[in-house]
Amino acid sequence: MMLSRLSEWFWNERLWFPEGLGWADLEDRDGLTYAKASDLWVSLPIALAFLIIRQIFERTVAIQLAAALGVKEKVRPQAAHNPTLESYFRITSKNPKQGEIESLGKKTGYSESQIHRWFRRRRNEERPNKLKKFKEASWRFTFYLLAFIAGLAALIDKPWLYKMKEMWAGFPMLTLLPSQYWYYMIELGFYMSLLFSVASDVKRKDFKEQIVHHVATILLISFSWCVNYIRAGTLIMLVHDASDYLLESAKMFNYAGWRKACNYIFIVFAVIFIITRLVIFPFWILHCTWVYPVTVYPPFFGYYFFNGLLFVLQCLHIFWAVLILRMAIKFLPGNNIVEDERSDREETDTEDDEEEQEDRKNGPVQNGHSPLNNNHHRKTE
Repeated sequence: MMLSRLSEWFWNERLWFPEGLGWADLEDRDGLTYAKASDLWVSLPIALAFLIIRQIFERTVAIQLAAALGVKEKVRPQAAHNPTLESYFRITSKNPKQGEIESLGKKTGYSESQIHRWFRRRRNEERPNKLKKFKEASWRFTFYLLAFIAGLAALIDKPWLYKMKEMWAGFPMLTLLPSQYWYYMIELGFYMSLLFSVASDVKRKDFKEQIVHHVATILLISFSWCVNYIRAGTLIMLVHDASDYLLESAKMFNYAGWRKACNYIFIVFAVIFIITRLVIFPFWILHCTWVYPVTVYPPFFGYYFFNGLLFVLQCLHIFWAVLILRMAIKFLPGNNIVEDERSDREETDTEDDEEEQEDRKNGPVQNGHSPLNNNHHRKTE
């Protein structure tokens, strides 16, 4: 009974349509087809298909591409086997404080520098390697590039691509085109697959923001489909796909060590991102979804809900723009490579060189423990 009332309230026409319009206006008739909420179930098998295709892609195409670009994984120094430190690492903390380091030193006979090095190497063991990052980036690059090309092909001859107000012409009785149907279902299925795999993907500093972005995108695509905001939805998806493939390709060249290519692509990405996300999206698309509709219809809940999701996306655009500018500032003085500010960078042993040399001069420490092997390795992304 409660679910029935909730469903009745949720699908109330007064929530999602302007006064005088409703679901009856979106019923198929005279050979014309309109979007329906039931169509969204198709996105679930598509999302599952993406997860399967991704595994195949990363194990075949991505591996071959990594080899062709020369992606090389440096051998990481392994933390020496020590049950006491391992137990502390797994149960208590991966980053012990100074007082805890002194206590662990007494239990193991390790010097403070050796304990710092052991935990640093142990943390590095749990970080994703460069090849895993490359495979993820190559998968996203492939989808975003193909999605942008397909979206552009689907919209290139549509009047609302050039005149934004056309997206509301005849609303809500906007007939559904096959190209719009597949563009929507494939995009929705892809973002659902990203949400399903986020726990196993490389975690970055903006992990929470990525979750918010994926959820907001899925809600936005689903809602715009249900109430036939499809023209606006296709424009929004196209704007987002316009720069994403450039960022992923810059990451790929970063992991492969192609420094100049990475930097040049990053510059192009930054310019396109700023133009599409901070200019076109808020001042063209958002303006047309927020300002223009109220000149045609009185405001209603669906109007506020749709634009609320768009404002959430815009806040995320600003957040990511700050990260991009921070990377750009690092790049301008002549850095060799642009690093992804969101990445969890690998720690190095080089800071402990002096302590290690001192340990070797002093010989084995107490309780018969010899100094840890100091295999130097450079910082990787």
